[in-house]
Amino acid sequence: MTTRTVRFKQVDVFTAVPFKGNPLAVVFDADDLDDAQMQAIARWTNLSETTFLVKPTDPAADYHVRIFTTDGELPFAGHPTLGTAHAVLETGYQPKTPGKLLQQCGVGLVELSAIDGGAWAFAAPPARVTPLPADLYDTLSQALGTDAIDFSAAPCGVNNGTAWLVVRVTSAQACLAITADPTALARVVAAVDTHGIAVYGPHAASGPATFEVRCLMLGGNLGAGEDPVTGSANAAIAGLLSTQQRRPGLAYTARQGTVLGRAGQISVRYDDASGKTWVGGSTVTIVDGTFRLP
Repeated sequence: MTTRTVRFKQVDVFTAVPFKGNPLAVVFDADDLDDAQMQAIARWTNLSETTFLVKPTDPAADYHVRIFTTDGELPFAGHPTLGTAHAVLETGYQPKTPGKLLQQCGVGLVELSAIDGGAWAFAAPPARVTPLPADLYDTLSQALGTDAIDFSAAPCGVNNGTAWLVVRVTSAQACLAITADPTALARVVAAVDTHGIAVYGPHAASGPATFEVRCLMLGGNLGAGEDPVTGSANAAIAGLLSTQQRRPGLAYTARQGTVLGRAGQISVRYDDASGKTWVGGSTVTIVDGTFRLP
């Protein structure tokens, strides 16, 4: 039986410290793979996402990426966007515009920009916002096992290519203390057409970040379980903060993955002149080699 190899990297996203972020598998030179093969590889890596680099069909794009979870393809996801950009640049690729990248993916073109310390940030894609019906508020509190939801910031479904129900709680401590009932929660998030919930709460002024974030995935293309660090959800939170006029300033930071023993660090910056919201963080390579394909 003949086999071939393609370039492969496994990177850790939203961290500069190995094993403290969210891992991502990146498969290069994937044009010859069909959807079923990509899905099989994503199931085998058993990571929250695996990305596949194929030739762009848009001449403006630096590269074209397809993003697969263990259960299906996503049109956009944040940590795969940053991790893939890091992997591409590490091969020596020179962007068409210095300090900028244009990623082609399911939602179209996503802009990335270099930020301090060699990290990158993506411009959050446009999002559709759907308020959670108020008659589900009590059910939501019960499903999360908390009485600390801040309903003055209405829970909303936010879909920027990946959909999340975004919920604010009164503090970072309340966020960390959540004990969710996945079955009950799945019924709530279905009301805003998603399988995921992103909960955030503010830290004290002297805390390690502006917000603590947790993201729970409840099936569908997202898979199941708690995600260590989530770019699309942090973009959703950032956008909803702006919509609800709850922004803590022109820039803030978030921490995610604490209960999983991770230490994800996310930076958010609002550019009011352009109307863009930038979500960024560091990436470090863990595995660098080749992937054997049948």
